[in-house]
Amino acid sequence: MKCDSPSDHDDESAEGNGRRGIQSVGNAARILEALAGLGEASPLRTVSQRAGLSTSQAHRYLASLIAAGMAQQTPGSGLYDLGPVAIKLGLAALARTDVVQVAETAIAEFVKQTGRTVLVCALGPLGPTIVRWFAGSPPVVTSLRLGSVLSLTHSASGQVFLAYSPTEELAPILERERASLAAHAPDPEPIVQAVRARGYAAVSDTVAPGLRAVSFPIFDLQGQPTLSATAIASDIIDRAGDERTRIALGEVCAEISRSLGARIAVPETGR
Repeated sequence: MKCDSPSDHDDESAEGNGRRGIQSVGNAARILEALAGLGEASPLRTVSQRAGLSTSQAHRYLASLIAAGMAQQTPGSGLYDLGPVAIKLGLAALARTDVVQVAETAIAEFVKQTGRTVLVCALGPLGPTIVRWFAGSPPVVTSLRLGSVLSLTHSASGQVFLAYSPTEELAPILERERASLAAHAPDPEPIVQAVRARGYAAVSDTVAPGLRAVSFPIFDLQGQPTLSATAIASDIIDRAGDERTRIALGEVCAEISRSLGARIAVPETGR
C-alpha cells in the first residue's frame, strides 16, 4: 500500500496552511476514534462511515496512520484496526488515569443536575466499601458513611460486584457473609442473573428501612467492575423521579466506563 500524506483536498473548507494542518489532525483523530469504537478489525467502508468521512478520505488517512504505526491492515482480509503505537499510547494514558477522580467529576455533575445522593464503592477485602459520598438535595440521613462495608447480597452496590466480579475474588467475602446471615443468606445465583439481565441492581428496605437504591457498575479496560455508583433515596424523596434518575445514572456510568477503555454499549433505558 502506498502511504501518502492525506491530500489537502480533504480540507478545502479550511483557510490557510495552519488550519489545514489542524483539520488534518482532527480527521485523523476521527479515524482512530472510529477504529477504537468499532472494537474489531473492520472494512474501509465501515470505518469511513463511523468517522463521518468519505471512503477516499478515510483511505488516505489510514495510509498515513499505518505508516506511523497508529493503524494496521490485516493481511489477506484487508480489514483495518488500531496499530501497535495507538495501543501503546492508550495503555500509557490508562496507566495515568485515577479511576476515582474520573468518576468523581462525572458523578458530582450528575448529583448537581438531579439532586440525588450518590455513593461510590470499591470492592475491598471485607466487601463493597464506600470510598466517595456525594450528598444530594435534600440529603439522605443514614448511618452509612465513608468506609462503611456493604452486603454483597442485600445492597445494590454489593449486587453489582456480585454479578460482575470474578468468582474467586468474591468467594471469601461471600463465605463470611453467608456465615453471618446464617438462615437469612439468600441464594446469590438469582441475584446475579437478575442484575446481568437488567444491567443494574435495585433494592428497597434491605440495607435500612425506607432506603431505596439503584446501582450501576463502572468497568475498566478488562471489563471488570472497578467501582459501583449507587443513587440512594429515602421515603421523603418522591419516587416519581426514580426512573429518570436510573436512566441518567446508567448513562453516566457507561460514559465513565468508556473513558476508562471499557467496550460497552449505551445502556438500555426501557427496562
